[in-house]
Amino acid sequence: MPPHAGPGAGGEDAFADLRETVDAYYSRRLARFGPTPLGVDWSCVPTQEMRFVQLLKLCDLSTSKKLVLNDLGCGYGALLAYLGWRHPDIALDYLGVDLSAAMIAQAKRLWRGQPAIAFATGGDCPRVADYSFASGIFNVALDAPRDRWEAYVASVLDNLRATSRIGFAVNFVAARPASAEAKPGLYSTSPERWTTYCETELQARVALVTGYGMREFTLLVTV
Repeated sequence: MPPHAGPGAGGEDAFADLRETVDAYYSRRLARFGPTPLGVDWSCVPTQEMRFVQLLKLCDLSTSKKLVLNDLGCGYGALLAYLGWRHPDIALDYLGVDLSAAMIAQAKRLWRGQPAIAFATGGDCPRVADYSFASGIFNVALDAPRDRWEAYVASVLDNLRATSRIGFAVNFVAARPASAEAKPGLYSTSPERWTTYCETELQARVALVTGYGMREFTLLVTV
């Protein structure tokens, strides 16, 4: 499956306006809160790291083989700090990608001088890696209509499938009960919506991770 044709891959980006809106939102967060969990719209370090724990369940971290990883929606590179703390012996080939040029500039400052770490501005993974992660990038739909936002989510999943040799991991906010009031601008969904998409449209195998103390779920997708 060839990489999805996103920005910079030729042709018009059908979701350019959505990407620009999300870019502006996170650039404002970074300007206000700096390179912190709040700067990428997470509440605190422990919950941010709990998400990393779930994503990394996809990977075999016991091997000495180099971990070739794409981090889509990388922000300022918080995953790198977590890996350095919890898995300092891993040989890493890391590419972080983010819509926000301000985020990427901050990440490059924080992680400069490390040849195995690179960053790029964009909305799609531009290279094939063993694994790809996307944490939290589907949550902030802002004022996008639900059907269009879901078409955008599908296009990103297509790209993750095309650029991951072994698999990819993503997370979503879990839908509230029908009687509960939804938070404006927040996209939430049932696991079935996207497990079915990954299994049928992307012809992949999906493991669902829940029960880690937050109203969300993680999909571990192997190809």
